[in-house]
Amino acid sequence: MPLYTSQSLKIYNSLSGEKENFNPIHEGNVGMYVCGPTVYSNVHLGNVRTFMSFDVIFRYFLHLDYKVRYVRNITDVGHIVDDVDEGEDKIAKKARLEQLEPMEVVQRYTVDFHEILKAFNFLPPSIEPTATGHIIEQIEIIKKIIDTGIGYEANGSVYFDVVKYNETNNYGVLSGRNIEDMLANTRDLDGQSDKRNPQDFALWKKAEPQHIMRWPSPWSDGFPGWHLECTAMSTKYLGNHFDIHGGGMDLKFPHHECEIAQNEACTGQSPVNYWMHANMLTLNGKKMAKSTGNNILPGEILSGENNILSKAFSASVTRFFMLQAHYRSILDFSDDAIVAAEKGYKRLMEAVDALSGISASHNTSSIDIASWKQLCYDAMNDDFNTPILIAQLFEAVRYVNLLKEGKETISEEDLKTFTTAINAFVFDVLGLSDEKTADSNNDKLDGVINMLIGMRNQARADKNFALSDQIRDQLIGLGIQLKDGKEGTSFSL
Repeated sequence: MPLYTSQSLKIYNSLSGEKENFNPIHEGNVGMYVCGPTVYSNVHLGNVRTFMSFDVIFRYFLHLDYKVRYVRNITDVGHIVDDVDEGEDKIAKKARLEQLEPMEVVQRYTVDFHEILKAFNFLPPSIEPTATGHIIEQIEIIKKIIDTGIGYEANGSVYFDVVKYNETNNYGVLSGRNIEDMLANTRDLDGQSDKRNPQDFALWKKAEPQHIMRWPSPWSDGFPGWHLECTAMSTKYLGNHFDIHGGGMDLKFPHHECEIAQNEACTGQSPVNYWMHANMLTLNGKKMAKSTGNNILPGEILSGENNILSKAFSASVTRFFMLQAHYRSILDFSDDAIVAAEKGYKRLMEAVDALSGISASHNTSSIDIASWKQLCYDAMNDDFNTPILIAQLFEAVRYVNLLKEGKETISEEDLKTFTTAINAFVFDVLGLSDEKTADSNNDKLDGVINMLIGMRNQARADKNFALSDQIRDQLIGLGIQLKDGKEGTSFSL
């Protein structure tokens, strides 16, 4: 039987403001969409925390034996960073400043995004679609919304009529905002004269002559609205009605509110059963901002090249630190906090390593392993409560120390259950890595490569150049580059 049949999972639904029992639309299957990064700069630490929250959620669903389709998009149209009615296309601006093609900017920072997430041991999503790869789908959705009378064209742009939509629906259902209050508190801005109402949002914008990123449409050469890309990609890959939509708390309004409106206008139904939002990350008690210098990039934590922290910290320690807070809580990042997290991480890993040296007793267990294991599940079943799970794992650390000292006993069956459960929660669910094992594996790899370099050097000395070239070429094929220099041969991975 799949594990999910024996576990009752509750999820905090931003739509209802309550924890609800998770019941997937299709038994045994989960469809989850998470708003991805806008790739015009290095991914920042707050993004990493949000994506880490959903990585753990993804991992737990997989652990429960669900079949999961996890879709996380790449926003490669820079004007979607802010509402498209104002400001300059962020990707085009970066391209102009650095004298690059916009797609060079996109490629550079998409690679950075993937490298950072790989370093932090994220599982890749099932599908990673791009906004620019789904322009046709976005145009088709706009046509449908126009056909309902809720979308309207004005001077080559297309807008969503929020007031008309609100006649039969509830614009504000997710954020709890009242449309009348929003209209009363919104003044007309320059450049918004084409709108019927100040709260109307763009579905399609006509491109000004200087605008680089543009596509043909029935209304003008232009570009899609901020909110439309996620509606197009989520429904294409998950259907008009799916289980979970996630993102940062800052996206609840207007982005996710507008997604709900677009979907309901287009299909006549609410698109998502469970809306999930991860909270923000602060630095030394203040909002992170490049302009004030109160900012640190994920790569700078790993390298130690920053003015915030006392030393470099590993990806696993950083990950462990972040998971000590619930995903819906504000988390403050500081040197003291991550130093403490490092100590806790090492204690946990030492206990995991020590398990292999524990001997089972012929007597019955003096520790109730089954109850402890269920408490771990209870933590994750309570809206993915990683800090409570970590507290239970430290209870396991205490058990391990008592077993090592001979103060408690454990049966062979319970020891197997205990070891399997700890490894599952630490490595599979939380996604931590045992750095000692990783370092050991790296040392072994270095030893093998140096042995092959020695064999190649001997082949060259024997003038067996065919073997020498074969060793070099096969290493290149594995992504290992040899470099011959005055002081001998070195390698890079």
